[in-house]
Amino acid sequence: MMEVKDIVDLNTIHTNIRATNKEEAIQELAETLLVNGYITDMEDFLKDIYAREAMGQTGIGNYIAIPHGKSDSVKKIGVAIGITQDEIEWETLDGKGVKGIILFAVGNDNDGAQTHLKLLSLFARKLGNDEVIEKMLQSENAEDVREALCS
Repeated sequence: MMEVKDIVDLNTIHTNIRATNKEEAIQELAETLLVNGYITDMEDFLKDIYAREAMGQTGIGNYIAIPHGKSDSVKKIGVAIGITQDEIEWETLDGKGVKGIILFAVGNDNDGAQTHLKLLSLFARKLGNDEVIEKMLQSENAEDVREALCS
């Protein structure tokens, strides 16, 4: 069975992203996925992410957003995680901004759809815990983020 620790990659976690808005944050994390071989086409991937964004808010509250979308440009399932020092404006369930962004990279086929649901549910379970979120948002490096999400 897949677990969060199987998906979290230290190379795709950034604890001090410079993004000042949602677009910059998604762009920065998508670049990380591209550089690390998770996606093949940045433009296609972003198009699929924004198509999903247009369907409904991805800010789940408690300063966390989980932008995602199934895309043909995904060649390896993964996540990019970004932590900001300052709140970024985002459409959220609680009306607050966002400081932790978890961008999912999931393929567009049947397996991808299954994996997508599993991933969302795995992370939702972790992110339903205030202590996990607090630890994650206060992390100073990628190891701390992984520790917060996987312990």
